[in-house]
Amino acid sequence: MRTLHVRIESTLPSWQRAARSLLADGAAAETVHWDDGSATPPLFATSYAIDDSAPPVRVPATFAALAEAVACHRDAAKWEMLYALLWRLTHGERSLLANRVDPLVANLRDYQQQVERDVHKMHAFVRFGRLETEEGEEWLAWYHPDHDVVARAAPLFVERFRAMRWSIVTPRTTVRWDGSELQFAPGAGRDEVPQADELEHLWRTYYRSVFNPARMNLRAMRSEMPSRFWNQLPELTALPSMLREATPHVDGMLRDQRAAPSAAPFVPSGANSPSRLRQLRDAAMECRGCELYEPATQTVFGSGPPSARIVLIGEQPGDEEDRRGAPFVGPAGRLLDEALHEAGINRADVYLTNAVKHFHFEERGKRRIHKTPRTSHVTACRPWLEAELSAISPSVIICLGGTAAKSLLGGTFRVTEERGKPIYGTRWAPTVVATLHPSAILRMPEEGRREGMAMLVADLRVAGRVE
Repeated sequence: MRTLHVRIESTLPSWQRAARSLLADGAAAETVHWDDGSATPPLFATSYAIDDSAPPVRVPATFAALAEAVACHRDAAKWEMLYALLWRLTHGERSLLANRVDPLVANLRDYQQQVERDVHKMHAFVRFGRLETEEGEEWLAWYHPDHDVVARAAPLFVERFRAMRWSIVTPRTTVRWDGSELQFAPGAGRDEVPQADELEHLWRTYYRSVFNPARMNLRAMRSEMPSRFWNQLPELTALPSMLREATPHVDGMLRDQRAAPSAAPFVPSGANSPSRLRQLRDAAMECRGCELYEPATQTVFGSGPPSARIVLIGEQPGDEEDRRGAPFVGPAGRLLDEALHEAGINRADVYLTNAVKHFHFEERGKRRIHKTPRTSHVTACRPWLEAELSAISPSVIICLGGTAAKSLLGGTFRVTEERGKPIYGTRWAPTVVATLHPSAILRMPEEGRREGMAMLVADLRVAGRVE
């Protein structure tokens, strides 16, 4: 199969021009290698000459909005992914964008969300300082976004500061508002930007006046305002001293937070892609995020198709899972297979994982007896679970048992009271349903086991019917 090497600028108009030409020539997505200057051309590829006279292409408005956002993403694979989506939309899959579980659609939707969140953070975290120039007063800020969102974020700054002259410098792009129009130029490093720190004292004074150490939650703060932004915010330069001045009780809580075990350092960074789950699974084999890795045989990562519509989350691997390195392959897994079959759900179509990836047990002679994982174990392992869910983007999550349910829905959630009731609009999936864990059913007496199995099957059917 001949490979076409398509050279473009890293801009949406350049990609659109090439895409129209390729579609007119009938070039299938798998035959095209996109190069925006960040990739090495494949061997034996044929250089493609773009035809500027190619006719326009009719696409859904949702695709146009998606492409505008994805074009700002830092991953050069975005051009290949967008063309693959465009090819399918124009070759019989007109409603493809409505299929949220399609891997390509899910990945591009995730890219769109990452870009939109980066725009939001730029709006929130840019801090201007005042400079006196030959032309008069000007306001200057330096900022480092994750993606190429400067042009996308700039209009809101115009609305906010229309009467002022200002510039925002980033490593790749500089945007300047002269009072009448936006101007774009190459970016610069922070060391190359004049220091405009006249107002930093006011920012620090204000922040000190509203700071309440008793309400400080570093984990929540880092979630909404990652620490890499802190050195860009003048008010946060005072944060270390304010924390040192906090009460001993608060200092103790902060020390506990810093010392808390976590798998986060072992979770590889990277955007979602068809190979993202494999990347996560390989990295998880080396996880040392908590002490459970030491006695366990191996990490037991999730298993199932990356395009799964349904994800089932259990508590932790058992003895047999620990030895074989796969989830739900022991007695509880066999009971779950039976329940899924009765509920009309094909196990091969679902993704199975656990809130904790290592077997927690105590040895009694030659036997290894299951021990319920502690909250610290669930918290330490949460980065793996969140990375799995982000890579899959399921429509439905089924929490098997209290540990799994509480890991997503909070410590006050009670499976016995809320099982089988769909919970909508969560951050991990549109719908979450909690039910009994198969191992809990196995521990029931015979008469209770039949009733427990009926409950499990009924709850699985509820989840299976969710669109």
